[in-house]
Amino acid sequence: MSRAIRIHEVGGPEVLRLEEVAVGEPGPGEARVRHAAIGVNFIDIYHRTGLYPLPLPTALGVEAAGVVEAVGAGVATVAPGDRVAYMGSPGSYAEARIVPADRLVRLPAAIDDRTAAAVTMKGLTAQYLVRRTHAVKAGETVLVHAAAGGVGLLMVQWLKALGATVIGTVGSDEKAALVRRHGCDHAIVYTREDFPKRVRELTGGAGVPVVYDSVGKATFEGSLDCLAPLGLMVTFGNASGSVPPFDVGVLAKKGSLFLTRPTAYTYVAKREDLERAAAELFEMVTSGKVKVELGGTWPLAQAADAHRKLAARETTGSLVLVP
Repeated sequence: MSRAIRIHEVGGPEVLRLEEVAVGEPGPGEARVRHAAIGVNFIDIYHRTGLYPLPLPTALGVEAAGVVEAVGAGVATVAPGDRVAYMGSPGSYAEARIVPADRLVRLPAAIDDRTAAAVTMKGLTAQYLVRRTHAVKAGETVLVHAAAGGVGLLMVQWLKALGATVIGTVGSDEKAALVRRHGCDHAIVYTREDFPKRVRELTGGAGVPVVYDSVGKATFEGSLDCLAPLGLMVTFGNASGSVPPFDVGVLAKKGSLFLTRPTAYTYVAKREDLERAAAELFEMVTSGKVKVELGGTWPLAQAADAHRKLAARETTGSLVLVP
């Protein structure tokens, strides 16, 4: 048996329930992982509220780090005793669970469990955004929304390592100071500054070639106004709500813009892509080029408190649950 956080209905943090669930033995192609630390992500809130619907009842959580306890037939990628991390289907808010073995990546000895749980999904997201969705080049100026968040702080550092100039939006002066410490060149406090106007000022009116937007509804139109002609709008989250339907002709009027809505799952669907991205992520962390900021740690039973803090945007960096 394992304790796990599950929901039987969608709603606020109060719908999270700590329950006993059976784990069992792994089947062919599967592994049983005993969790040491569990990552908290905005997608967990989307699942809880029903923004991204799941069949109910369901477990929550898509990221964790731990130790392989057992493997099923045909598994060659990991073995019992291996320290691993993963991102995948919901169910990581648990002491232990069964996971498809080809979704597990071995952890370097230099990366501890809490860091791994804090960085795997967010780091793989940062990796595909800056290396594949738009392969950022040295000398480019880019805009990152929610720069003080879990993904945002990783992106700021990764972008600086690539030689980019980083403009980041944040919600307070404290967060502005934090992102500057992590390499952000220009921090815009969106609660009192007109961020499209400020971006134009910082770029001499040219705009930026790419905007990375995890906020969604509240920043979408303004983000389009920050782009240079032929620029790319990357909308990869909905912290303020989903972007409503809009006239795609707007993209033409604003400079033949490109728009994409990517997900990490697509970018690491192939095992070779997952291994390559994870290796690059772990190298960035172990080299010190990207430092992982732990924004808070809660016991598994207090997952609702972590959700409240994250939804209220009262946190910075990555949040972790400990079984």
